[in-house]
Amino acid sequence: MIEKVVRKANLQDFLEIKENLAYWLSKSPEERVAAVEYLRREHYGSLPRLQRTARVIQRAQS
Repeated sequence: MIEKVVRKANLQDFLEIKENLAYWLSKSPEERVAAVEYLRREHYGSLPRLQRTARVIQRAQS
């Protein structure tokens, strides 16, 4: 059975979300990626990331 969910939110919360969105949209993509990388390092530390490689065994003839 599907449960009904009602959420009450303070309008001030929406204002904060809009301000945060405006802030991040004002940053360049490089600055946004750098911020995500900073947060990743804070959470996971400076562990080396996995490297993914692929080998082509045989190419299809077309």
